[in-house]
Parts: sequence; structure tokens; C-alpha cells
Amino acid sequence: MALTETKDTEIRGRRYGDAAPAGGGTRVRLLGRGRDRGQTAIEFLGVTPLIILLFIALWQCALIGYTFSLAGNSADEAAHQGAIAQSMREQACRKSAEKHLPKAWKHSMKERPRCRTTHDVYKAEVKLQVPVLVPGVLNWPFRVTGNAAYPVEADR
Repeated sequence: MALTETKDTEIRGRRYGDAAPAGGGTRVRLLGRGRDRGQTAIEFLGVTPLIILLFIALWQCALIGYTFSLAGNSADEAAHQGAIAQSMREQACRKSAEKHLPKAWKHSMKERPRCRTTHDVYKAEVKLQVPVLVPGVLNWPFRVTGNAAYPVEADR
């Protein structure tokens, strides 16, 4: 195997993408070398709408989860108040169901909470609509349901 000598500038030039010196020390200019300026900015602009759509989807998923949490908590509070009330259980249940809800979800409740006693168990059902991106502006057509039950307190 024959050994060949190379100059350091030739190796360095090829490794880093610079034009290697040709014979006699002249440099060969590569075509298209300066045409990729701004390519990163263009690629970023192309991907930006996808990133924004991803954030919107994540925000909507967070709103759906928050609505599930609110419906469950509201039903839990309503069933608890209905179970411990000594009189007018249904009124106490409905009032408590709406007490801890934010305005946007309170106004979107089309149906009043369903409160009832079944076999010494007080049950509450709360249905809330999921907002679209901004609570209080527009709602999805489907409802999220929260259910809860508590044993009825005996009259003393």
C-alpha cells in the first residue's frame, strides 16, 4: 500500500465544507455555497403553524379535563349538602352544586343538577358543557357528567 502525502489545509478544508486548495494554491469556489442563508428562518416559519395547533390542542384537552374535575367536585358537594340537610334537601343540593362553579361553567349549565334520594343514599348528577378555547364564549355540544352519592344522615 502506497502512502500519499496530503497537506493539512486540504484535509481541514474538506472536513469543514470549505473549498480545498487546488493545485498551485488556488481555491475552487463551490457553487451554491451562499444560497442557503435564511433557510432556518424559512423552516421555522413552516413549522410554526403546527406548533401553534399543538398548543391549541393541548389547551383544549386541559379545558376538557378541568370540566370533568369541576363536574365531579360540584356533584360531590351537592350530594354531601343534600345528605346532611335536615329539610329542603333538593334545594340545598342544587344551591351547593352551583356554589363552587366558575361563572363560565355556571352559565353554561343548561339543566339543573339532578338531586334525589334512593334507598338511604342521596345522589347528585351535574352536567356541564365543555368550552371551546375560551370559557364563557362558545361551548361544545356534548356535556360532561359528574355523579356522586352520600349516605343520608338520620334525623336527630
